[in-house]
Amino acid sequence: MMELIEVGGDMNDGPSEENGDNYEFELPDEIGILPIRSAVAYPGTVMPLAVGRQRSKRLIKDIAPQDTIFGLLAQKNPDVENPGPKDLYTVGTAASVLKVIRMPQGSVNVVVHGITRFKVVRFTGTKPYLKARIKPLPVRVRNTKKLKALLVNVRNTANHVISLSANVPEEAALLLDNIQDPSALADFLAATLNISMAEKQALLEEPDAYKRLESISLALASQLEVLELSHKIQGQVRESIDKTQREYYLQEELKAIQAELGQEDRRTEEVRELQEKIKKAQMPKAVEIEATRELDRLTKTPMASPDYGVIRTYLDWICELPWAIETEDRLAIDKARRVLNRDHYGLDKIKRRILEFLAVRKLNPGGKSPILCFAGPPGVGKTSLGKSIARAMGRKFVRISLGGIRDEADIRGHRRTYI
Repeated sequence: MMELIEVGGDMNDGPSEENGDNYEFELPDEIGILPIRSAVAYPGTVMPLAVGRQRSKRLIKDIAPQDTIFGLLAQKNPDVENPGPKDLYTVGTAASVLKVIRMPQGSVNVVVHGITRFKVVRFTGTKPYLKARIKPLPVRVRNTKKLKALLVNVRNTANHVISLSANVPEEAALLLDNIQDPSALADFLAATLNISMAEKQALLEEPDAYKRLESISLALASQLEVLELSHKIQGQVRESIDKTQREYYLQEELKAIQAELGQEDRRTEEVRELQEKIKKAQMPKAVEIEATRELDRLTKTPMASPDYGVIRTYLDWICELPWAIETEDRLAIDKARRVLNRDHYGLDKIKRRILEFLAVRKLNPGGKSPILCFAGPPGVGKTSLGKSIARAMGRKFVRISLGGIRDEADIRGHRRTYI
């Protein structure tokens, strides 16, 4: 943040005042011009400048010993290396040199003090450096209650911004409170605001202090909103990191306790066993990724947790499925009829439906076949019919008993989600 040189008196209710930024200073008619890029100089501020162009170094060499006033004009395009009159704005700040530091590489660093606004009447020369005839640009301060209210709002918002900004010293708030002149306060804040070059130049060119403070108030409100959001995000990130670190420390402590109880060896053995089962199961890629993810969850779940048993049972079950084992169907209808007739007496309608099912499978082997459901009381032949169908098709018969299971969630597999 730039240093401010106070240049005004106290503000009282009274008529409108129109004058320059420094009330007792008289500008010469013609001054040398120092182009600056990516910055705008304001009255009452002190700013460092790196001078590298030959014309600019010549200007500093001529004016520094005599403490001559010169002009600071911002470039319209900062990429122009040798700016001419058309490349510069016509409103700038008259300044004096406070200090010159000559660097070993040949460049020159200067510290300048902005004094007052001026407007270029016309450029009078370009060699050995730019020169121009100028006239003062008076500022207007309307000492009204409306301006007082705006000043209070601007000060409060600026102090809030300073309190949230990590790179702004706390002394800036004290300096801000000591600036009583509205125009000087506007220039001080304009120099420190994070706004575009065009907006900074527009604030320099605006003579009315109230209008400048209005624009600055909007810019401060926007900057404050960004800072508050940034602090909120930082707090959330910090809270998340603290939570992650806390979980990590607790996990490490839990591992140490389990090692003392002899549970760690058991867990390591179980995890290694499940890893081998997953590798040998020859699962599809998507299934293997899911199984590995669940195994990772298992390693992070305490053995005393109910989830541990659920995950372990799920992994055991998924590893036992015959992922890589296939049986080729034998869809001989006549043989199936003989097997069904040999194993069961009667049941003609059921046998006919089974043969229809097999005939459809034979005609459309790639189609999605329906699921046969045999309903009836115990002992009427449901299981034996399934065995006959498997033998007729050359398939292995697998029986999964659901006796005693009444919860639909268990059958659907929701047991892993709802405990």
